[in-house]
Amino acid sequence: MTIALAAGEASGDQLGAALAKALNQRCPDIQLTGVTGLAMQTAGVQSLASIEQLSVMGLTEVLRHLPHLVQFRRSLRRQLLESDSALFVGIDAPDFNLGLARQLRRRGMPTAQFVAPSVWAWRRYRISKIARSVDLLMTLFPFEAQHFVDSGLNVRYVGHPLADELPMEPDKAGARRQLALSAGQPLIALLPGSRSAEIKRHAGLMINTARELQQADASLQTMLLLAEPDHLELFRQAAGRDPAELGIALYCGQTRTGLSAADVAIAASGTVTLEALLCKTPMSVFYRLSPGSYWLAQRLVQTRWIALPNVLANDNLVPERLQQQAQAKTLAVDALCWLEQTHRAEVFRERAVQLHQQLACSAAQRAAAVLLETFGLALSRTR
Repeated sequence: MTIALAAGEASGDQLGAALAKALNQRCPDIQLTGVTGLAMQTAGVQSLASIEQLSVMGLTEVLRHLPHLVQFRRSLRRQLLESDSALFVGIDAPDFNLGLARQLRRRGMPTAQFVAPSVWAWRRYRISKIARSVDLLMTLFPFEAQHFVDSGLNVRYVGHPLADELPMEPDKAGARRQLALSAGQPLIALLPGSRSAEIKRHAGLMINTARELQQADASLQTMLLLAEPDHLELFRQAAGRDPAELGIALYCGQTRTGLSAADVAIAASGTVTLEALLCKTPMSVFYRLSPGSYWLAQRLVQTRWIALPNVLANDNLVPERLQQQAQAKTLAVDALCWLEQTHRAEVFRERAVQLHQQLACSAAQRAAAVLLETFGLALSRTR
């Protein structure tokens, strides 16, 4: 029996890998295929296509790449319908995956979505379309299910795999040893994002922020955390120079270790901010969009906060710096304030532990069990 999984970015790749491992534990004979990154491939998912083909962010950016995305989805739909797939599971990337799921469902294939679209933030009108697209919706956060109560959709809260994977008490000293970093110096992590467009837009900001920090305190260590090795050259080209020349430590594919080692993170808004929260690392969250995308977002977004730590806490837990507020000097001051205000940082860590406990509930295993139970697939117990 074959299940098709489709992720759309680095965070979805991690979620897909966790789900793949759980499915393989319960059904050793299962075949997994789909749109993958390195993590999903390592977990045994046969790759039909790479997540890089969906690495687009921003409303106007999506419009510019729309012909390619439509063609890619059409090709993938044809492959899945011609395969022996018993089920399609979209992992995040809702604008792509839900449209594909709807087309597959019309042709008789059961469909599910792992990670709910952010209808609590914007475009609530999507709820009815989501209900027509999938047979099952699995949410990562407990507050999301309430938004689908009147839709008739089967919604199950499963928790977040990251909360299961990351320890409640990170080993900061061990992480620094692993990265060959000084144990005594304050350490700031810079995270420009995992999409190509994000790296291009944020590279210069990260370089300038590192300079501001170095000028403010020469004893500070700074490190750049990138999701993939290929992103380093992209960052260098976008920034116009090699960050290593400025004394910035460079790490690719070691985000969790880096966040565990850091005293403070300066992170582009996205799943990595949840990762920082679960590593109990205070942060400042920033984001820049193209002018057109930002103009549209201002009129469509209906949430008070955009950073996941603030959304989960329902409070202003970490600073948010968007668009013109995302300036190097501001981000550097945010980081220095976390270092100086030790009581504030401790309050953050206490709240992070509470949120971590709420989200840690064997999410990947629960998601695998829900899939097997809902769709009546055989061999639902671990052999």
